[in-house]
Amino acid sequence: MRKLLSHFDQAVLSMAGIRIFSGLLEITAAIIMLSLNDVKKAVVVNSMLAVVGPLIFISTMMIGLISMADEISFSKMIYIAIGLGFILFGIYK
Repeated sequence: MRKLLSHFDQAVLSMAGIRIFSGLLEITAAIIMLSLNDVKKAVVVNSMLAVVGPLIFISTMMIGLISMADEISFSKMIYIAIGLGFILFGIYK
C-alpha cells in the first residue's frame, strides 16, 4: 500500500484525502437524515454541512496553493486569492 501511495504527490494525496473525508461526511449526514425522518432535524444536519463545506474547500485550496507557491508569481497568487474571496462572498451572500 505504501508503494502505491508513494506514486502520488503529497499535496495531491492530502487534498484527495480531505475530499474523501468530506464525501464520507456527506454520506453519513444523509444516512442520519434518513434515520431521523424529520424535516426540522434534517435541516439542522444540513446546516451543519453548510458550515463544513467551505472549510473543506478552503483547506484543499490552501494545500494546493502552498504546494504551488514557488511556481506561481506573487501577482497570480493575489488574483487567485481574490477569486477565492469572490467564491466565498457568493456562498455567504
